[in-house]
Amino acid sequence: MQEVWDRKEYFRQRRFALFQGNSLNPNLFDKQFIDLIVTSPPYNVGIEYKSNNDKLFYDDYLQFSRAWISNCYSWSNPQARFLFNVPLDKNKGGNRSVGADLTRIAQDAGWKYHSTIVWNEGNISRRTAWGSWMSASAPFVIAPVELIVVLYKDAWKKVNGTKVSDITRDEFMEWTNGLWTFNGESKKKIGHPAPFPRELPRRCIKLFSYVNDLVFDPFCGSGTTLVEALANDRRTVGVELDEHYCEVAKKRITNEIKPYTFDSSLELKLKENKGEYVIDLPI
Repeated sequence: MQEVWDRKEYFRQRRFALFQGNSLNPNLFDKQFIDLIVTSPPYNVGIEYKSNNDKLFYDDYLQFSRAWISNCYSWSNPQARFLFNVPLDKNKGGNRSVGADLTRIAQDAGWKYHSTIVWNEGNISRRTAWGSWMSASAPFVIAPVELIVVLYKDAWKKVNGTKVSDITRDEFMEWTNGLWTFNGESKKKIGHPAPFPRELPRRCIKLFSYVNDLVFDPFCGSGTTLVEALANDRRTVGVELDEHYCEVAKKRITNEIKPYTFDSSLELKLKENKGEYVIDLPI
């Protein structure tokens, strides 16, 4: 397991903060502050990260998952939602029902199950393992999909927050169909070995949170969740273990969002809805 340490503030503006730290550390935060979690944790499939061991024994991986999922529960507000993107299953290092196992771990930590969205990434062309070729001896069946598991803390219905939703009619009708089809992201383009596309957190954020809610990613990576949270007038906090990826995330936020221009847009949107809300971070 990785060493844990206290968080280091890497990059902050009024509505967002990026910390270098380890989400396995239960003392990383000392209060409840999260409204929505959108994350894609390490899959434990041997990806070469700079600081994370992605080749754990499966029991160790499950223990790793228990730690960060339990911590997220402790740091979340009572009406928080929790969305994590994981494979349906994997066969590298043995066949494992990753999605089902992490869903059970989340429920054991206190999270309540709501639904599962199936993301059809359409990457079946990249497969290299077939098992017993054209034989019933031992074929491999691989589904070209990933899961976005949707859970919540105390109650599903949100009664707190700005109550300002910015989702369109067409977006709502399309995204409440639990089969999402869009392409993955380029590793080379983003500069990270396992990025997810902006479309994934964009849908999650607009469908499951209000304007000005606080969106959290405990495995910030290249900063995709933070970028989309800011682009859609949410506050956001991210944690990333590796300093190099913290810098990648910082550059993306600066280049893609222009953080100094956020506040006027958000304040105008809240004013139009006759609301006055704190837009500073609670941490």
